[in-house]
Amino acid sequence: MKDHKDDSMEPSSPGRRRFLGATAAVGIVSAAGATGAGMLVRSGETAAASAGGASHSVKPGELDEYYGFWSGGHSGEVRIFGIPSMRELLRIPVFNFDSATGWGITNESKRVLGDNGGFLNGDTHHPKVSYTDARYDGRWCFINDKANTRVGRIRLDIMRTDKIVTIPNVQSIHGLTLQRVPKTERVFAAGEMIIPTPNDGRDLDDPSKYWTLMSCLDAETMEIKWQVIVDGNMDNCDTDYAGKYVGATCYNSSRGVTLQEMMGPERDWAVIFNVARIEEAVAAGDYFTIGDSEIPVVDGRGAEQNGSKYTVYIPIPRNPHGFNTSPPDGKYFVVSGKLSPTCTVVEWAKVDDWFDGKLDDPRETVVAEPEVGLGPLHTTFDNRGNAYTSLFLDSQVVKWNIADAIRSYNGSDVNYIRDRIDVHYQIGHLKASLACSRDVDGKYLSALSKFSKDRFLSVGPMHPENDQLIDISGDRMTLVHDGPTYAEPHDALMVRADQLNPMKVYKRDDPFFAETVEMAKADGITLERDNKVIRDGNKVRVYMTSVAPNFGMTEFRVKQGDEVTIVVTNLDTIEDVSHGFALVNHGINFEIHPQQTSSVTFVADKPGVHWYYCSWFCHALHMEMSGRMLVEA
Repeated sequence: MKDHKDDSMEPSSPGRRRFLGATAAVGIVSAAGATGAGMLVRSGETAAASAGGASHSVKPGELDEYYGFWSGGHSGEVRIFGIPSMRELLRIPVFNFDSATGWGITNESKRVLGDNGGFLNGDTHHPKVSYTDARYDGRWCFINDKANTRVGRIRLDIMRTDKIVTIPNVQSIHGLTLQRVPKTERVFAAGEMIIPTPNDGRDLDDPSKYWTLMSCLDAETMEIKWQVIVDGNMDNCDTDYAGKYVGATCYNSSRGVTLQEMMGPERDWAVIFNVARIEEAVAAGDYFTIGDSEIPVVDGRGAEQNGSKYTVYIPIPRNPHGFNTSPPDGKYFVVSGKLSPTCTVVEWAKVDDWFDGKLDDPRETVVAEPEVGLGPLHTTFDNRGNAYTSLFLDSQVVKWNIADAIRSYNGSDVNYIRDRIDVHYQIGHLKASLACSRDVDGKYLSALSKFSKDRFLSVGPMHPENDQLIDISGDRMTLVHDGPTYAEPHDALMVRADQLNPMKVYKRDDPFFAETVEMAKADGITLERDNKVIRDGNKVRVYMTSVAPNFGMTEFRVKQGDEVTIVVTNLDTIEDVSHGFALVNHGINFEIHPQQTSSVTFVADKPGVHWYYCSWFCHALHMEMSGRMLVEA
């Protein structure tokens, strides 16, 4: 047989263009046909108030109703917004270096960053706030780093990252989700890219031996408890409301390494993990390890046989992406196929039936497959039985009713589409207020649009992205905010303000700087009082206090080549009287908030006079708050 190349799926080929055009046409026609009365199509209106007249403005001095947790994308950070004002309140550095706070510079932050502190970047995707009984409890926010295969944890009492762990045996943590009940004890991290296991140079050219894994972390210790090896590339993930399962979308069921191979199958799947069975296997020693890692790995492969003892693979139309469980009871989860105009609704109770041996086909878990539009990605929910799905190709949010979609799937002539609104443009993630918890309230929806085009003043070739806020409290969705954002928020979360209780002033016994406090005790230093230099050979430790507008030490002397550790304790007790410590021409700047201790270590390699100053404006005499480091040649 003569070898030939089929170029019909090449990105620039006529065949490829015909394919995309046909897919779009089929999606539009079939979606319209599925809804009886047709699909509701309208443009979004921008308004300052909902149809019911409720104002969405937050006046100066007033506080927002929600905290919004936004992934910072390529910045490697998490951003905090007030909702509905959309005012940016804080940027929390996680995987990045931050010159304002000294993250990546101070000893305290370097301890958190650990061995991967040498990376200068991160790619944060999915912020998740911890639960008790499926309600946000204000303890932690977890975030993944897709670029460097890490998971970070933020303490929400101080809004600072306190743990980072690198996940072995996988590349790129994309999906991240949490156990909801009885509380968040487990964190689940889905590996996306398939690689040889172990990835030590063998099997480079044999993709049939490439795999990825789901990882389970202990939320308290951030230690990895177990992993499960699976077929396909995992994408997004979510848990049920009973503490039994975690599930993930999987694309690339053919385990290909090119675009054409990855988008080939008509169906991929959602894989569901039975947590209890996995942990029973680990306890019984029914696992293996990979390479030098000692983490227990359970075998969850077997998609061609519908799964394994620990997993079930539910076929889902083309390249599924979003995986979202419906609140407040978690009865269903919705999976979206990027290259299909459909969402797939699965009932969690039928997943129970599968693992109990009551079903013959995993597709029997499916209870609806509504056709919603082109390029469905993610789904969120209100408290009235409605789902909201982002449509990347249509640049819309579509509102549809779950119960009516189930009735339509069972043969009833019913229109399940409730509303549509245009967003600007090419929407990715979306999230309704409290929509991942029992407290879902159906008030607001955030739409994270990837393109802005002509929406804002030009700032050069890199256009801003567009965050939009939509009022979903009425029958029709109403756009109430439209504003640019820096690249590239992936996902967002809205938590009611009273569900968090951040501290306004540090506690002196805070574990964030406990190691520095112990070092001071070993040197006989009382941080709240002493301003003193400790010399230990060529290692010098400088302890100083700060009270606006003075440092407790206005000069200290070291020798060229000394390893110098500077420890600063802010003795101010009034909230918002923060200080910074900047050492000129040394690349050193860090925050010291009221009652906080921060430290930095460096080599004094430049003889001469080197000024340090307070870098956070704190007092009318702020400019005079300074001192000298005198370095003898």
